[in-house]
Order: sequence, then C-alpha cells, then structure tokens
Amino acid sequence: MNIQTTALDVAKIREDFPILAREVHPGVPLVYLDSTATSQRPRQVVEAMERLIYHSNANIHRGIHVLAEEATAAYEEARGKIAKFINAPSARQVIYTRNTTESINLVAQSWGRANLKAGDVVILTEMEHHSNLVPWQILAMEKNLRLEFIPVTEDGLLDLDAYRELLTLEPKLVAFTQMSNVLGTINPAKEIIVLAHAAGAVTLVDGAQSVPHLPVDVQALNADFLAFSAHKMLGPTGIGALYGRKELLEAMPPFMGGGDMIKRVE
Repeated sequence: MNIQTTALDVAKIREDFPILAREVHPGVPLVYLDSTATSQRPRQVVEAMERLIYHSNANIHRGIHVLAEEATAAYEEARGKIAKFINAPSARQVIYTRNTTESINLVAQSWGRANLKAGDVVILTEMEHHSNLVPWQILAMEKNLRLEFIPVTEDGLLDLDAYRELLTLEPKLVAFTQMSNVLGTINPAKEIIVLAHAAGAVTLVDGAQSVPHLPVDVQALNADFLAFSAHKMLGPTGIGALYGRKELLEAMPPFMGGGDMIKRVE
C-alpha cells in the first residue's frame, strides 16, 4: 500500500494569520506558542465577523426585518455546524455560552443545584483546570457535597485503579478533562464514561483542549455534557458551547432569565 503525504506549507498557513507578520522586537518575528490559553484568529474568521457586522447586524430571534432574519439564520446555521462537528444528535442540544467556564458553571448551577444534595459525591481529577474545579467547590460548600479526586500517576496519567475504587462511593457526577491543559495528557474519556455510567453517575467532559485537537463524537463517547470554547480553536472570544443529553437539558431549571423565555405577558 502506497501512502502519499503532502508537505505542510507553513509559510502559506502563516499568511492566514496577519498577527504573525509582526515583530516582537526589531528583527525578531512573533512565534506564538500559547494556543492552550487562546489561539490566534485567521483572516477568514475576522472577515466573516466583519461581514456580519457591516451587512447583517441585528438582534437574533427579535425581528422579522431583513437584517434580523439574516443574523438569526447565521446564528442558527453556526449552531448546526457545531452540532455536526461533535456529532450531536440535534442542534437543539447545543447551548451557546460565553466560554468553557460558563458552560461548566451552567451545569453546576442548574443541573447541580437541582440534582445534588448534602452528602452526594462528585468525582473530579487532580489535573483539572480551575474552571472545572472552582464551580464544584462553590456548590460543595453551599450544599455540603463531598468532592473526591482521581489521582495522577508519576507518568502524568490518571490512576484508573484509584478511580474504580472511588466509584464504589456511588458518585452522582464524574467531571473530568479529556485533555490536560498543562500536561497534554489525553485521558481515556470513553472508558471513564463507561465506568461512571455503570456506577450510576452523570458525566461532564471538559473539552476545552480536546475539541480543538481531537475528533470528539459525543454519541460515541456517550457523554452527558461536553463543554468547550471557540477561542481555543481559531474562533472569536466570548463564544462557548455546552452539549447536553436531551433529557437532562429538558429537566434542568433555567440558568438565567431573559426575554427569549417569555410566552405570555400579563
């Protein structure tokens, strides 16, 4: 079998990122190595945003004039693309948020408040970003929850034997990062989820690092929740997404109130 490969044209790719043409010091070109925190945006993304702002700027789902309909169509088309990207069963299972942090807080404050009670166990890992730690610490203090952590081995991997022991505590939730932002470790998400479900736990996957770099299929993973952001995958800041299993989303109380929730005014 002959395998053909194409050389990566780095110079051509760099042309899509105008910021990389600048110098950080005289004669010293910018080399950006912080995409774990936030990625740069290619000109195609910036131009798409400009087109919308210059030609179709309007509130979405708020009017029937041309601009509003164009903006709404673009907004919902993007939701559909996100659903397809992670293989969600329906675009209605994709919720727009500001970032991964807000997605996780949404689950903690909505699903968590409604479903967790004093003494319940929540399992996290020792390699979590603060965004998947602090929301659960806040909720734990408020509701007297018990937080347990899957330890990390000397090789930078999750100790799955210790995880199996923790599952005997009958946790209500297992929340974990699929890819560490510090170590780069790719955790066995499918196995973690299978074990969690066997113990009766709901699962939340922090996909902030994994969704930009790995094929993530929420149906293949059988994940209950998946949180991720656009700004770590060449997109704009201020945009995140939460995928949720349909029956869980439908049973959750509102996270925030607003006009789009109104059916009747008296």
